[in-house]
Amino acid sequence: MHLKKILNVRESQRGSTTRYQPMRVGFLLNHYYLHQVPHVVPYAFELSRRFPDFDVTIFSSTADEQHYARDIGAAYPGHTVTFKRLHIPIWVKAVEPIFRNYFFIRKEFALRSNTADFANLDLLVSPEMTCLSLRRHRALQNLRLIFTGHGAGDNRKIGSFDSRIGKFDLALLPGRKYAQALLEIGYLTPDIYAISGYPKFEIMHKLGVKRNDYFKNGRPTVVYNPHHAPHMTSWHQFGRDVLDYFLASKDYNLIFAPHVVLFERAWAQGARFPKDIKSTDNVLIDLGSRASTDMSYLYAADIYLGDNSSQVYEFIETPRPCVFLNAQGPNWQDDPSYRHWHFGPVIESIAQLPEALVGAKNNLAQYSSAQTEGFQLTFETSDGEAAARGADIIAEFATTRKVAEKWR
Repeated sequence: MHLKKILNVRESQRGSTTRYQPMRVGFLLNHYYLHQVPHVVPYAFELSRRFPDFDVTIFSSTADEQHYARDIGAAYPGHTVTFKRLHIPIWVKAVEPIFRNYFFIRKEFALRSNTADFANLDLLVSPEMTCLSLRRHRALQNLRLIFTGHGAGDNRKIGSFDSRIGKFDLALLPGRKYAQALLEIGYLTPDIYAISGYPKFEIMHKLGVKRNDYFKNGRPTVVYNPHHAPHMTSWHQFGRDVLDYFLASKDYNLIFAPHVVLFERAWAQGARFPKDIKSTDNVLIDLGSRASTDMSYLYAADIYLGDNSSQVYEFIETPRPCVFLNAQGPNWQDDPSYRHWHFGPVIESIAQLPEALVGAKNNLAQYSSAQTEGFQLTFETSDGEAAARGADIIAEFATTRKVAEKWR
């Protein structure tokens, strides 16, 4: 439906008229890897289809991000989204190989160097929080920022559970879990959030991503997906032992697909991948391809092995066996940050891994109800497709600067 028609209906109901102004909405892709792309661009394509009067642009800092966005756009025929690469200063490109061992220098300068483009927008939609630095620019004081996030984990110390989320004009949340937690800890107020759902699920279905047998040897496949944050990951304590276990295994395959930034910022965070480890007939190593971001490996796996990554919630779209590695030793049983550790056995040593893998598979019924409940709490799935819902929320907010109660 055209936004103009929506406005005409609303204004006729109020007995007054208002001048309609088409909106210019940008969607920001500003990372080194592709993992954020499917969390935000489906909203852009649906917004342009459902509200043709909107001028929608996807800004990307890399060619790979733009290519991925275009591929996703093919699943939304009739969209009118335009694509634009962000300008990156030459000197930033020159020093980036050194500085990225400490921090992602290009992300900030991609913002600073493109303020003229952003100044032409009414709204900028971003899956991460670096864009909040735009608030410092006088020319961008009227630019409204919308946050989509790029995951659905439990831990309140990382990701979307960040006090900075309240600095956005609007936050799109995947489900009730986030809304309840963010309200409880005071990071959000009811007037600046809406529950849109999780568009990554539907776009992977639209693109035909499905289970693939990478090994063709009849063995069950485990995906090991350690988090990147030093205080959350199992990599430092368990990573090498996990790889060695599966390299020697005659019973399992392993897909090692960590968070794509685990081995970035190596000098600052200390995670380095062993140079002597290579893919074999039963072990696939992928440190950051598109397949590690589009659920291909999650569909291919029979068992999930991890720690605190939100990808476990993508894995349990259908209840399946999970095993968790407790590297930091928290008292997790009653901590909502570790809700997902009730989805399968939790182990504290590599010696427990063989038994845990068997137990997770044989005792899935013991954990399936917790998985189903956790999935339903985490994701809104009852009101149509998330991309369409999010597009409607963005359009309504763009014109009214409010969020209707029905979106919460």
